[in-house]
Amino acid sequence: MTKSEFKKLFDEQFDRIRNYIYYRSGDKDLATDIAQDVFMKFWEKDFDYDPKKNVGLLYKLAANEFISKYRHEKVAENYKNTVQFKLNDEAIKPDELIEYEQLKDEYEKALAEMTEKQRTVFLLSRHEGCKQTEIAERLGISLKAVEKRMRNALGLLRLRLNYNG
Repeated sequence: MTKSEFKKLFDEQFDRIRNYIYYRSGDKDLATDIAQDVFMKFWEKDFDYDPKKNVGLLYKLAANEFISKYRHEKVAENYKNTVQFKLNDEAIKPDELIEYEQLKDEYEKALAEMTEKQRTVFLLSRHEGCKQTEIAERLGISLKAVEKRMRNALGLLRLRLNYNG
């Protein structure tokens, strides 16, 4: 792989790899460190340039690197502590603010209760806007696995947020 091919792959995929690790860990600094390590290892291995295969390999390397650094319990706790919510309307009423804070807390708890796999699929879908087929491709899993993880994640959210609609 030439330097220009590697640079192109890096420019196109670094943020995605970092976000993937962030969604799994909830730690921005860790996600950045792991993404950098993944690209360093990728460069050192001197793989042939094949964008489709390279992207899958980057996600596999990122997943392996993450697993070696963290255990699931710590991931859920760290993520819960780093989720940031923003209000769009600054002229919000105090009772609405209390309601919003309660909803935010329940949302964070629901995310923390999800398995790592459910949370990753959910966040890729809802925060990055990825389609289920793209998620399946990125994570190297079947479309049915993505559908099941998303269904379970949404079910947990409905349960925790007391949503009946």
